[in-house]
Amino acid sequence: MSLKVKRNYLEIYSIDDLIDVKIIPKEFKIELTDPPNFQLNKFFYKNIGKNHRWTDRLSWNDNQWINYTTNKNLRTYILKNKNDLAGYFELIYHSSENEVEIAYLGLLEEYHNKKLGSYLLSIAIKESFLQKPKRVWVHTCSLDHKNALNNYLSRGMKVFMTETVQI
Repeated sequence: MSLKVKRNYLEIYSIDDLIDVKIIPKEFKIELTDPPNFQLNKFFYKNIGKNHRWTDRLSWNDNQWINYTTNKNLRTYILKNKNDLAGYFELIYHSSENEVEIAYLGLLEEYHNKKLGSYLLSIAIKESFLQKPKRVWVHTCSLDHKNALNNYLSRGMKVFMTETVQI
């Protein structure tokens, strides 16, 4: 079965353009995964992605996950509710272009509709600009959470390309 998917690419060029969300319940915190833990990336990819047709990495073996998560240009951040996992984002620094890609960002289903996605994206953008890139970019599609595109736009990101693909 074939499906048409609309994909939007968004970017932001300055931390000054970020429309920040600062309010977060006290019990939530975001931590850099250091040292990298491929099991966390794999867990979030599978559990968040199952509702959004994230399938590219489902066939990866542990060595592929380890190679990906130990790449020196990748940083993974975990959102926790006290000690419970709530969400994550992955940042990839592309040194040749001097840009940061927000590769994956998402919340586990039980944390949807609590304004945590806005907070998570704000932190992802702030962390990205610590690398002093010329821009931060991301892509989202019509299969992602219904609020994903609006969240990116609400944080100050601008669409720079749109395409429709057949999957």
